[in-house]
Amino acid sequence: MEIVPYQKAWYSIGTVFFIQSTMKNFLTYFFVTLGVIFFVVLWGLAYVWFADPFNVRPLISLMTADSEVAGEVEQQARPIGDSSETSPTDKNSKLSPEQESALKAIGVNPESLPSTLTPEMEACFVATLGQARVAEIKGGVSPTPQEVFASRSCYE
Repeated sequence: MEIVPYQKAWYSIGTVFFIQSTMKNFLTYFFVTLGVIFFVVLWGLAYVWFADPFNVRPLISLMTADSEVAGEVEQQARPIGDSSETSPTDKNSKLSPEQESALKAIGVNPESLPSTLTPEMEACFVATLGQARVAEIKGGVSPTPQEVFASRSCYE
């Protein structure tokens, strides 16, 4: 049987139509999948921002605000009638105000730290940080956040 020219044309048009419809279906599924992934990520970020499960928002506000503005924001954030922290108070008698503010900035409550060191605690600090660094910290130098977290097992 011989192919008539108009039948050949229909065959090639059908092939082109099949390829176009297949590609259209692929692109439709592809972009729908990307849209679903985008909205899932968007909902995840919204949850992390509003629920703040990792307590990141105070650190972000401290890093992005000027020092004067940060103090004003903390004043405004207190509930009405809350007179705590209206004047600088000593949370831990062994820490300088700079050390207390550095600990607060990284999320450590200075009241939870011990006021006195037992010989076991000091030995743990020396084993973790080294004798020279422990002597510097005892002299008034603020520990770095890495040192605070590395030595957390010594005071908890």
